[in-house]
Amino acid sequence: MITLDHPVENFSLPSTGGQEFILADHLDKNVIVYFYPKDDTPGCTTEGQDFRDQWQAFVEKNCIIVGISRDTLKSHENFKAKMQFPFELLSDTDEKICNLFAVMKMKNMYGKQVRGIERSTFIIDAQGILRKEWRGVKVPGHVQEVLDFVATI
Repeated sequence: MITLDHPVENFSLPSTGGQEFILADHLDKNVIVYFYPKDDTPGCTTEGQDFRDQWQAFVEKNCIIVGISRDTLKSHENFKAKMQFPFELLSDTDEKICNLFAVMKMKNMYGKQVRGIERSTFIIDAQGILRKEWRGVKVPGHVQEVLDFVATI
């Protein structure tokens, strides 16, 4: 499991755009990793749109953004195209990276207990150190909070 102010172990996941995302390939930038429950659902759409709308501000602060869920690459490609996301979505169908970041939780959905991703965001700095984490994220205002924090590193 990851720990604040410690290095994050290198990981790789299949990515939209026909690529493989490898964390070590991006260690010259601050990497914003946001975990979200499901493609094309209301909260996840709003969160992705907020990151999209602030994308240029993140780029100017030497950041890349990646979104991770358990959806398939095909689902990710459709969601990314529909929402015109300028960043990649990573597919973690076997939950390996979800488990590394400890984002799998039991949640209530329509009165039933279901296991799913707890909406969470992590910032890994250009040296590969985990600098900040937000767990149990509420979407309104979150992306601005992430952008404000990035300005401090």
